[in-house]
Amino acid sequence: MKAKSLLIGCVLVLSITLPGNAQQTQEKRIEQVEGYLVTPEQLKFDESLLQQLKLPPGFRINVFAKDLGNPRMLAVAPDGTIYVTRRQQGDILALRDSNNDGYADEILTVASGYQYINGITIYQNRLYFVTDKELYAADLNSGGTIGEVQELINDLPDAGQHPNRTLAFGPDGMLYITVGSTCNACDETNPESATILRSQPDGSMRTIYAEGLRNTIGFDWHPETGELWAMDHGSDWRGNEQPPEELNLLEEGANYGWPFCFADRRPDVYLSTNPPGTSKEEYCANTQPPVLTYTAHSAPLAMLFYKASQFPEEYRNDAFVTMRGSWNRNPPSGYKVVRVRYADGKPVEFEDFITGFLNEVALTQFGRPVGLAIAPDGSLLFTDDTNGVIYRVSYTGKDS
Repeated sequence: MKAKSLLIGCVLVLSITLPGNAQQTQEKRIEQVEGYLVTPEQLKFDESLLQQLKLPPGFRINVFAKDLGNPRMLAVAPDGTIYVTRRQQGDILALRDSNNDGYADEILTVASGYQYINGITIYQNRLYFVTDKELYAADLNSGGTIGEVQELINDLPDAGQHPNRTLAFGPDGMLYITVGSTCNACDETNPESATILRSQPDGSMRTIYAEGLRNTIGFDWHPETGELWAMDHGSDWRGNEQPPEELNLLEEGANYGWPFCFADRRPDVYLSTNPPGTSKEEYCANTQPPVLTYTAHSAPLAMLFYKASQFPEEYRNDAFVTMRGSWNRNPPSGYKVVRVRYADGKPVEFEDFITGFLNEVALTQFGRPVGLAIAPDGSLLFTDDTNGVIYRVSYTGKDS
């Protein structure tokens, strides 16, 4: 199997209305290479490959569990049980490390038969999980099992291109659910598409919290400020370097621009439609820009503030983000875990935390990071949904 790279291009003709009373119109011919299809070859997983990974000094990485198929999102129960959704298998696994050696020694299936299952969270001793259109909850039992599953919502918007919902409870005790767009770039007909929703824990009183979010999957609240931060995916087929991935400060009632704008409220000239009753420029001026941006097409999947104490103090209240990796960029981007440094409650910069899953020279990869969680001992867990692995990152104070 070889890594595949295919250049896709087009000629785009735009009709542009010039400013001024003359209302002159001209046609501008834009030759635009829309992007690449680049698929790094997937290497067969072997633990010896971990030697290729690069982490900051003092950190080590080990396999917490493997041969899991398609592990996606994680949640940690008060008793230390690790729950993980598996989208392709349509189920939830419970993993336990009974002797606290950093390796799962018990794995059991606690729920099954849920197509497109993805997001999972725990609140007041109940396990919540979401598929493309349904929200469910069940009580946690001893030994990692769960009680009878209850359906709370069954009418989330049609998923289309982005069926991977995520969810979490905020400091306000309300449930937040992400709903990606149905398309790459289009004017949605359902107002709940391309949003983050908020509801009561039982799924009632559902409202749109923020809109104009193409595909926000990873989000979390800053431990000190209580502000909601989230990573949003930029549209595809706009070149190798645009649109960037966005780190947004999500505020109630705010619009973040998609599909008509990206980056710093920049109009998307490749989208043929305009906002109803206005121009893209006027529309974008009234949307919220990102606070930070990241390399295009990196595919951020999970975001989590570090609240534990095992890592050095400088990591406290910084965020981690998994970058699952691009398919529409040459050279590829992502295939890593990054750290977002915060200062005084505000993000300052992105920096690499774990790299080496991608070999850019040979165009091979052996890891696509997805879900994140903090284990009871303060170590960081993340999933790889392509190779069926859950990794554990710990701090030992000694070079790995």
